[in-house]
Amino acid sequence: MLYQRGKCAQNACDDCRSRQPVWGRFMLLGLTTLMLGCRVFPAPPEPYTGPQLPPNPSLEQIAAFVNGNSSKIQTIIADQGSLSAPGMPTLRTEILFERPWRLRMRGETSLSGLEMDVGSNDELFWFWVKRNEPPAFYFCRYADYDQPASIARRVVPIDPRWLVEALGVTEIDLNVPTQGPVALAGQRWEIRQQRQSVDGPMTKVVVVDGQYGFVLAQYLYDAQGRLLVSALSYDHRREPVSGLVLPRSVEVSVPASGMAFRLYLGNARINQPIPSPSVAWNMPVYQGYPLVNLADPRNFAGMVTVAGAASGCPVPAGTISSSPGLTWIPVTQ
Repeated sequence: MLYQRGKCAQNACDDCRSRQPVWGRFMLLGLTTLMLGCRVFPAPPEPYTGPQLPPNPSLEQIAAFVNGNSSKIQTIIADQGSLSAPGMPTLRTEILFERPWRLRMRGETSLSGLEMDVGSNDELFWFWVKRNEPPAFYFCRYADYDQPASIARRVVPIDPRWLVEALGVTEIDLNVPTQGPVALAGQRWEIRQQRQSVDGPMTKVVVVDGQYGFVLAQYLYDAQGRLLVSALSYDHRREPVSGLVLPRSVEVSVPASGMAFRLYLGNARINQPIPSPSVAWNMPVYQGYPLVNLADPRNFAGMVTVAGAASGCPVPAGTISSSPGLTWIPVTQ
């Protein structure tokens, strides 16, 4: 069953067009030159029926609704998904998730095969784009990324773990400073929460559907009130086997870098075993693509901008050699 209202918390992101520096866009670098892929056309939505929030719900009631669904999601398998971005062909994309932060997205076209690989396990994250110039396979351990002075945080300013929250696996923490719920137009509720990060205090804004308790939008602001990233969710669907709810599609935007993309999960399966987990959650190796550690400042000593690539996208200058012995990194048990 699907739910579609087209309600977005536009008022929560009116300030997203602020004057901010342009950051690198590694994950989508090179995709503009892809050959034409196959588009995915979702089935028309059907009316959604399910549990409803009470009128004028309290913060605790909204949190119980959101957390009661999200906390039960252990795995997601979307093997008929897609990834699209403005000015780029759509990639058929397999999307896998397993708690807490294991995520894998592999995109391809029917003509050119695998074009993109974005992944995360308990130890590190990585991303690879076939047409990236110069050829490179980027990775970073979370232990390095979480250091305040890490150069990786400049190259990838948005924590990759945010993607998990963007998919709908997010919860409302009742143990942090919170404002709301505040009523918004269109039968929605807004909740603002303070969260601490290595970059300082941040504010997360969650917009919830007032009838069914779906998370419709998530926004993350820095201490200066600048929008860092947003995720808008559409076409919520109750998965028939688990009875849990996920959006069928999610739009992610990073205003500072100009990056925006849409993930289509389709009829994703929830809480089913991940196929071939040893393959899904281990960092791969692609021949001809040197390993580049995003946390190593030596790889970015001569940062330049590739002509014709996404505006302001930094890449390492010169030849980059693979780190010795780093060919296959197992999941931390």
